[in-house]
Amino acid sequence: MSLVRFLLDGKLIEIDDFDPTRSVLQYLREDLRRVGSKEGCAEGDCGACTVVVAELEGEGLRYRAVNACIQFLPTLDGKALFTVESLKAADGGLHPVQQSMVDHHGSQCGFCTPGFIMSMFALYQHSKTPSRAEIDDALSGNLCRCTGYRPIVDACVHMHEYPEVKPDAQKLIAQLRKLRRERALSLKHRQASYFAPVTIDELAARYHDNPDAQLLAGGTDVGLWVTKQLRELPAIIYLGNVDALRQVKIGADGIEIGAAVTLADAFDTLEQHYPKFGEMFRRFASIPVRNAGTLVGNVANGSPIGDSMPALIAVKARVRLRRGDDSRELALEELYLDYMKNALQPGEFIEALLVPLPQRDTQVRCYKLSKRYDQDISAVCAAFAMRLDGDAVAEIRIALGGMAAIPKRASLTEAYLLGERWDEPTLVTAMQKLGEDFAPLSDMRASAAYRARTTANLLHRFYLETRPEHALDANAVSVFAVTA
Repeated sequence: MSLVRFLLDGKLIEIDDFDPTRSVLQYLREDLRRVGSKEGCAEGDCGACTVVVAELEGEGLRYRAVNACIQFLPTLDGKALFTVESLKAADGGLHPVQQSMVDHHGSQCGFCTPGFIMSMFALYQHSKTPSRAEIDDALSGNLCRCTGYRPIVDACVHMHEYPEVKPDAQKLIAQLRKLRRERALSLKHRQASYFAPVTIDELAARYHDNPDAQLLAGGTDVGLWVTKQLRELPAIIYLGNVDALRQVKIGADGIEIGAAVTLADAFDTLEQHYPKFGEMFRRFASIPVRNAGTLVGNVANGSPIGDSMPALIAVKARVRLRRGDDSRELALEELYLDYMKNALQPGEFIEALLVPLPQRDTQVRCYKLSKRYDQDISAVCAAFAMRLDGDAVAEIRIALGGMAAIPKRASLTEAYLLGERWDEPTLVTAMQKLGEDFAPLSDMRASAAYRARTTANLLHRFYLETRPEHALDANAVSVFAVTA
């Protein structure tokens, strides 16, 4: 079928014959003249283009704020879209989130306001009494240059004090059920194609036969190839309609995270088992990016400054790869060969990420250093996992991002620490050993000297939090963004 079908304000929209890389924002502004959504950065950073997408989840609905500027239009298939124009009441009245913004003076020039409103609208659907931390997280992907954030936060705090206004959930669920796709979506536009299979076997066969096609999951990276690099993508294979890849499974062997599971859902599950990773997860991009991007996509991208890989490598994560009818597994660190080069064969893709459950008596930590606390790329990301036998190191894994061309383990330091007493003299030598493991570069985020020094200091911090006696309570440590 060549028609993309989705709901907008409860009405069915059907479109065909368009470039598959056309963004949702372009469609809204240029085709529908819904100009409330703005383009500020075209890379998912400023939030001026934020819209809300609703999908079926079990027997209910899930509302997610996403960046329209980097969402490809056909990914809306089978979903419901809400823009700032959608919030207008039949009598022309304002939605509670809009009225609260007006009453608390949350807007000045107004350029960013529609994006804030839609982030608030998504929060409004899920929480009647959001905490300050939840509000800050919900707004982390929206930038304002003139109003300041205090009145906007006040608007979030008070938005539920107005008479409640929400979409008719049962009607929307019934409409979305009718849009469920049982067969693959296939689009052709001039020389471009878009294929959205509904089964893993369809996906594997298609990619095996078309290894030059671009796999698309959340689009938070691929979208920038189009908006910033002006790249053309002749063939796209979309993973998001494969239900089997949208699953998180927890069993005796560990956690299995499918290739289409969003960062938000993957992080929620992982934090339940690895709570010490929680801060890094919350500082990983913004809510709209985490709502769209996938953890497997981040892992497959393999950026040397990606934050998820050091944490996952430290806890012995593996990837299951699929090529045609064949599958194999690799330790995550074995996936990365060199800068932006991996061990994937042509037509092979990551089907799932496999994360072991926490081992008893193993201490894990992940630390991120960046110029800003929220929504910033790391200068250094360091992850540690260690098990002691008495006061001796029985097992240790140290993985770092930002220190090499790939996410990398500190193998020399690990080898030195194994079997040694976990004490100050051992720590001093281990901090020196880290200098033998890495030769970092200087760039716009940090100098090589800064990276080397702070990495050693993070090992010191890990020691202070995990030493056998008088360990420092990690929860009592104030964590700030560190200026490189």
